[in-house]
Amino acid sequence: MQSGRAAPNAREPSLGAPALKDVYDLVADDFAAVNALIPRRLTSDVTLVAEIGNYIVESGGKRLRPLLVLLAARALGFNGINHLKLAAIIEFLHTATLLHDDVVDRSDLRRGRRTANALWGNAPSVLVGDFLYSRAFQLMTELDSPAIVKILSDATNVIAEGEVEQLASIGDIDLSETRYFRVIRAKTAMLFRAATHTAAVLGSTDSDTIAALRDYGEAFGLAYQLVDDWLDYAGDPKDMGKNTGDDLAEGKLTLPLIHALKHVGSADAARLRDAIGARSSAGLTDVTELVKCSGALDYTKAKAAEQAARAIVALGALPPSRHRDALHDLCTICLDRIA
Repeated sequence: MQSGRAAPNAREPSLGAPALKDVYDLVADDFAAVNALIPRRLTSDVTLVAEIGNYIVESGGKRLRPLLVLLAARALGFNGINHLKLAAIIEFLHTATLLHDDVVDRSDLRRGRRTANALWGNAPSVLVGDFLYSRAFQLMTELDSPAIVKILSDATNVIAEGEVEQLASIGDIDLSETRYFRVIRAKTAMLFRAATHTAAVLGSTDSDTIAALRDYGEAFGLAYQLVDDWLDYAGDPKDMGKNTGDDLAEGKLTLPLIHALKHVGSADAARLRDAIGARSSAGLTDVTELVKCSGALDYTKAKAAEQAARAIVALGALPPSRHRDALHDLCTICLDRIA
C-alpha cells in the first residue's frame, strides 16, 4: 500500500446514507456509452441468438460489475475508451453465466422476469450463453492487452470450476464453511475481482495499485454474495426479483444454513436436514425460524461486514477522488441491503 494517502474511511462523512443513484450518476456518460455499445456488439445473423441475448441483457439488472470497471478506471485517471469495451466484456461474461446458471438451477424467475430457459428452453439458453462468451473474447482482442486477456480467461475458467463445485455440493449437509467460501469466491467474487483487476491494468502500471483494486473486487464480491445469501432467508421477494427460499428449494447450502446446522440441537438439525433433502421451499418458514434462532443471520451479516471492511482497506492504495469514494460507498450500500 502506498504511503502518504488518506484511507477512504478517513474522509469527511457525508450527510445521510450513500445512494446507489449517486454512484451511477458519477459515471453517467460512461454508462450510457456502455449501454449503447452492448446491443451493437450483440448483433447476430441468427435471429434467436439476438432475441435471447437482447432479452437477458436488457432485463433490468444493475450492471454492477461494469459499474466497477468504470469507477476503478476513472479512479486511476484513465481517459481512453477501452474501459467502455472492458465494461461490456464483463457484462457479456456475467450474462453468459446467468443463462447457464438458470438452466442448471431450473430457475423460472430472475430480476422479476421469466428466465430465458423458461421462455425458450434449455438448449437455446445454453448455446446463447456460449455465444456471449465467444463475443466477449472477440472484444478482448480489441483491447490489445495480453495481461487483460489472461486475467479474464483465468477468471472464466475459475468461474466454471466454481459452478461445477457448487453443483457437486448440492444437498451435501456436511458442506463446510471453508468449502462454501471456496465456491462463492470462484462462482461470484472472481468476476467482481476480474472487473476491478482489469480496470486497474488499464489505468495503472503500479503493482501495488493493481493488487489493491484486485483485492477490492474480490472482497466486495464476497460481501455481495454473503448479503444475497442472507436475503434468501430474510429478504423481500419484491425487492429481490426472485423468490425467497430458492436456495433451499435447490438444495444449496449457503452460510446461514451451514451455520444453523452446527448451532441448533439435534432434533432441529434433523428438521433442517429433512428440509434440505425435500428440495422444496415448502418448509421455508420453519427453516427460516431455525436459522434466525441459531444466530446464523447475524453471523452471515458479520462475515459480509468483514469482507466489506477488507474492500475498504484495499482502497487506501488509491489516490483520493470522487470515484474512489464511490467504490467505498458501494460497500456501505451493499451492507445496507440487510440493515
